[in-house]
Amino acid sequence: MHVVGVDIGGTFTDLMLYDAESGTVAVHKLRSTPDDPGRALVQGIGELCAEAGVAPGDVSSVFHGTTIATNAALQHRGAVAGMITNKGFRDVVHIGRHQ
Repeated sequence: MHVVGVDIGGTFTDLMLYDAESGTVAVHKLRSTPDDPGRALVQGIGELCAEAGVAPGDVSSVFHGTTIATNAALQHRGAVAGMITNKGFRDVVHIGRHQ
């Protein structure tokens, strides 16, 4: 069984492939594609599998995380939006703007 983890950031997309049978881990990094984040995801999985010698069809699960929406909110890009938070977290956006 092979599992892929993907982290799409604003600059880079990081991927890892875990082989549950052997316990080996392969990693790959490529530039993100902000205009179409899915493009880097698909390209990265293809490149990672090729480097590891694994057919993409042998990947049983893909886990994905991203900061794209958070970055857009913190940098005031995109549509005007609100943020609903749990009690005690109303300052999270202001804290994110600190340098």
